[in-house]
Amino acid sequence: MRLHGTGFSIALAASALLAASTALADPAKTVNTLKVAVKIETIASELDHPWAVEALPDGAYLVTERPGHMRIVRNGKLSDPIAGVPEVHTRGQGGLLDVALDPKFASNRTIFFTASIAEDGGSGTAVFRAALSPDERRLTDLKRIFLMNKLSSGNIQYGSRIAIARDGSLFVGLGDRGEQDRAQDFHEDAGSIIHITADGSIPADNPFKDGAKAQPEIWSKGHRNPQGITFDTADGKLYTAEHGARGGDEINAPEPGRNYGWPVISYGRNYSGTKIGIGTAKEGMEQPIFYWDPSIAPGGIAVYRGKMFPEWNGDLLVTALKFKLLSRLDRDGRGKVVEQERLFEGDFGRLRDIVVAPDGALLITTDEDDGALLRVSRATN
Repeated sequence: MRLHGTGFSIALAASALLAASTALADPAKTVNTLKVAVKIETIASELDHPWAVEALPDGAYLVTERPGHMRIVRNGKLSDPIAGVPEVHTRGQGGLLDVALDPKFASNRTIFFTASIAEDGGSGTAVFRAALSPDERRLTDLKRIFLMNKLSSGNIQYGSRIAIARDGSLFVGLGDRGEQDRAQDFHEDAGSIIHITADGSIPADNPFKDGAKAQPEIWSKGHRNPQGITFDTADGKLYTAEHGARGGDEINAPEPGRNYGWPVISYGRNYSGTKIGIGTAKEGMEQPIFYWDPSIAPGGIAVYRGKMFPEWNGDLLVTALKFKLLSRLDRDGRGKVVEQERLFEGDFGRLRDIVVAPDGALLITTDEDDGALLRVSRATN
């Protein structure tokens, strides 16, 4: 609604300017961790359930909001929603989800993003490719490059994160949609990690590329709800963070054609307290490299390979929704993943996404009605 008249116009303009500025309303907070003191700054606030963040080459940030908006954060100011984002299915856990920059973004302006969308038959997870206009106001050349092969009712467990491999292909986590047996049906995309090229076609190294034994896009199966996925830039190894049920949140290292067990094996229990599947192990099914019990409700995952925190080199960093914390894990002398530290517990709300910025700082989103973009950097004396 537009209000006319000089007084109203001035008041509205001032209000809009104040809302758009999103300057650092809260002072930076310093936290002493086991190895290093860190500074946490609020880069932007008043975000509506921000789901994902990417650092742009010029130092600005691209953020998705689950209700369906994509915005730019630059110099502490929050842009208007970017035009051209497709209609998304914003119900329950669904909406606009992850975003990732093409490795050649600086020259081609290409981004990829995931969302839950609704069509006849229900809703499901889709992957889109688009170009961000030079003025950052709209998406152009929008194309849906993937949609899971079976839509269904219910509004939970869509996944969904994107990890881009060195060759530019995409790995995407898809949840079981709350219908756990689908995670063991290799002709269903639900409950899988898929691997597609930047145009949505099937890569030559996919384990089921001929489609005879499984959907050709499937890389691995038996995943419940992978909401974190990333590569270790040092060795190219893929890692996922996955929601269990009541206990049994997992970190896995998905390999082609492997079955990660859900719901046949799990370290958790049903929310009713009853047993899941046959237990914790079965021949032909992979073990997680780490699990949490009780659950922390993991969000994003990053492998730290930055210059700012050499103390954390190679550590896995996982955000948590339930306990509102950042879990730092490393490997002991035998190569076993162990949780070393729980950071920021309860200080900033539900922590959703995490990425390592080019300068080595951490970027974290908080999944709240009044969500925020946080920057974690090294504290100086």
